[in-house]
Amino acid sequence: MRKKLPILVLNGPNLNMLGVREPKIYGKATLRDAEALCKKAAAKFKLTVDCRQSNIEGELVNWIQESRKSHSGIIINAGGYTHTSVAILDALLLAELPIIEVHTTNIYNRERFRHSSYISKAAKGVIAGLGIDGYAFAIEAMAKWISEGG
Repeated sequence: MRKKLPILVLNGPNLNMLGVREPKIYGKATLRDAEALCKKAAAKFKLTVDCRQSNIEGELVNWIQESRKSHSGIIINAGGYTHTSVAILDALLLAELPIIEVHTTNIYNRERFRHSSYISKAAKGVIAGLGIDGYAFAIEAMAKWISEGG
């Protein structure tokens, strides 16, 4: 069984604008709402979450690198970096932790460039199109993997 360290929940660029940015596409829920949902979902499994957001690619990379020894797994919505960042992919691969990629929208039902994800190459699972509820589903899956040893 993997040690019950916090789950790192990372959100990339513009996700701090959830609830404000194009609510017809992204919904009215805010990043705070998503973080509260993550905390509530984690508590059901006697787990904790460490929620962070940055618009800066290098900061996300640093947090992922640090997570190797301080977290049980990573749930990541890399925002626009999903489709562009080899650096985040490389960091996720070296983290050697279970990873779940989350998107509030269905990226496959949007612009063609959003159909490609570097993050998916490192992820054990992908959840897309379920709004912020996708984060809760990711916590549940991560809890199962942690209890089974990763």
